[in-house]
Amino acid sequence: MRAVTSDVRFPTARSGAGSDAMNRDPDYSAAYVALETDHPEGLTGHGLTFTIGRGTEVCVAAIEALAPHVVGADVEELVEDLGGSWRRLVTDTQLRWLGPEKGVIHLATAAVVNAVWDLYAKLERKPLWKLLSDLTPEQLVACIDFSYIEDVLTPDDALELLHRSRAGKSEREATLLRDGFPAYTTSAGWLGYPEQTLPERARAALADGFTHLKLKVGGDLESDLRRARIIRETIGPDNRLSLDANQAWGVQQAIEAINVLAEVDPWWIEEPTSPDDVLGLARIRDAVAPVRVATGEHVQNRVIFKQLLQLGAIDVCQLDCCRLGGVNEVLAVVLLAAKFGVPVCPHAGGVGLCEYAQHVSMFDYVAVGASLDDRVCEFVDHLHEHFVDPVRVARGRYLAPTAPGYSIEIKPESLAEFAFPDGASWWSEEVPA
Repeated sequence: MRAVTSDVRFPTARSGAGSDAMNRDPDYSAAYVALETDHPEGLTGHGLTFTIGRGTEVCVAAIEALAPHVVGADVEELVEDLGGSWRRLVTDTQLRWLGPEKGVIHLATAAVVNAVWDLYAKLERKPLWKLLSDLTPEQLVACIDFSYIEDVLTPDDALELLHRSRAGKSEREATLLRDGFPAYTTSAGWLGYPEQTLPERARAALADGFTHLKLKVGGDLESDLRRARIIRETIGPDNRLSLDANQAWGVQQAIEAINVLAEVDPWWIEEPTSPDDVLGLARIRDAVAPVRVATGEHVQNRVIFKQLLQLGAIDVCQLDCCRLGGVNEVLAVVLLAAKFGVPVCPHAGGVGLCEYAQHVSMFDYVAVGASLDDRVCEFVDHLHEHFVDPVRVARGRYLAPTAPGYSIEIKPESLAEFAFPDGASWWSEEVPA
């Protein structure tokens, strides 16, 4: 097995897509890795970690530093001990110092780990959500590192949760395949979109079948309220509207702002303050109820999630498939959320994240949470055309992937065109929006 890395960047800053209070000009990007094998079927595992432009090269370098842990490995042996494979990556005696289990080194870990799982799913000829759902509780638990979380979630606890959720599993899978998984859209409400375009964008989302929209806030409060009123008036009182501050506020500022924005009846407020401020988030949640508090896209590992859940600081768990250390740690957080009765609604607002997140939501529904109550997976409508197996969304719902793998393989022509800094889209005069 060998690892081939790429720095891929899409110039989304030109259109305002992806813009929020803290990230005004993001170029959605990916530090991408392909694990090429000499398997008779020519299988390759693909993984990426999401970034927003400058710094992607740092993640690529971190992937290359971790790659020796999998390069040269036998494919079957690698996937037979996925728990051990994960632990070898996160316990590298020198690279661990750069985290530990957080920051750039953890982002890189996710890319490598997810590529291994993509390879495993292709070996088994199943989409990842189906592969995970078909694993026994014992196999799933063997993939999880319970270090630092065993005080609230033991392997026995996890086994009990998974065995309990087996009832009705086949019926839920049939429902998923028939109806899909509920989505909400962020594409109508980026902060960089002109205010006068918001009604048309909201109406288009409703026409596409979405009943839950999200609006970016965290700029000028007067402007935030005006824009939120526009969206609420357009979608009416019976559809859900969530707000996302992207960490723009301090704790007291967040409380004051949310109490003003409560006028538009938000379903949740996302990232109202620093994702590391567990006590601050708990204080905000107490002060703004019944508005829910959602956080997770920048929560760096299972340990922080453990504390958020222990202290009742969040109502919605928005885990990120790249911020956490790949599928193994995602499994840990999904089970932690189930233990505390908090719905998992994954973050998916970046290139490849929808492709990733759909699998997590579907696995959670079929095999862990066993419910669609308050479960919804984020959707953004751009950049899917660059993937070999892109998400399919119809009537506001994700349709279950059927192709083997984790749906994250980027088309070779897109890799070539958007490779940074030498791809055609970065030196030609006509840069695609």
